[in-house]
Amino acid sequence: MKVLIFAFSRQGYALMKKIEEKWKEPEIVCKVKCGSMADISESKSIRECMGEYFENTDAVVFIGAAGIAVRSIAPFIKHKSVDPAVVVIDETGKFCISLLSGHMGGGNEIAAKIASMIGAVPVITTATDREGKFAVDDFARKNNMAVLNWDMAKTISACILEGKKVGIISDLDIEGKMPPELFMAEGNEKSPVISISYKDNEKSDNVLQLVPRIITAGIGCRKGVTVEEIEKAVIKCFSDNNIRLEALSEIASIDIKKDEKGIREFADKMGVDFVTYSAGELKAVKGEFSKSEFVESVTGVSNVCERSAAARGSRLILHKKVYGRVTVALAEKEIRILI
Repeated sequence: MKVLIFAFSRQGYALMKKIEEKWKEPEIVCKVKCGSMADISESKSIRECMGEYFENTDAVVFIGAAGIAVRSIAPFIKHKSVDPAVVVIDETGKFCISLLSGHMGGGNEIAAKIASMIGAVPVITTATDREGKFAVDDFARKNNMAVLNWDMAKTISACILEGKKVGIISDLDIEGKMPPELFMAEGNEKSPVISISYKDNEKSDNVLQLVPRIITAGIGCRKGVTVEEIEKAVIKCFSDNNIRLEALSEIASIDIKKDEKGIREFADKMGVDFVTYSAGELKAVKGEFSKSEFVESVTGVSNVCERSAAARGSRLILHKKVYGRVTVALAEKEIRILI
């Protein structure tokens, strides 16, 4: 997690350093824009800094006036599904306001966390939180699921705020106490339904599909493959097996491929991690895997894509498929959906 904190006064700077000291988990970048602190004041404008950081950070914390924050981020706001959380704290540290991406960006949670560090009052304005209701976008974020239809998400939130019950169906086990706003559906309801599945299911006007990001794509390839070849192979593999591409959680391969440009570029494009393992680590992975003498002669292990996909204990759901100069295997992380 990467957090940018911006302060605009000496008092704000002191508060920023206090937060930095207490908040150990994220990578924190601290910036000051203050005429009386010229020796450390940021030379770029606030808007220039936002242009540099906004898309590449998980949260932005302003210590100063809310108006400064609003004007600074306005040109860069796109959609709640991609915008970072934005939190505003007054320079005296009395109030900590969740300003943007309260649910999907985790802004509400971050505001509450910082407030507890500095003794501030967390200010949360999202309707479902104020009324203590189930929030589908927050539920999706906490379980690392992609929301496929934001208009339907709004419809579901509106139904819940009106006191109506919403059905939920899931291909994965759900753990926890069912909130009163939800009920286990059978899949034939005419009222709005939340469906949890990584399959490319039939579209229905009343269903909001949440896609768990739990699929690891193990990749083997010839040296010098292009990002276009990797992308084409992975998309084809997912499509042929009726799996939503949004379910991709990471790409895995052997360590001799760690600098393979095509794989790295595709991982960056998809916004997922690219993890690699040594031949010894791959040999130690338990399971039934395809074997290739040629692959073993080159890499030291008889199969790269299947073993790398399953290396973290994931369940192999698709054995090696060959797409030109690329091989792909898929594995599913075994998780429970927490409600």
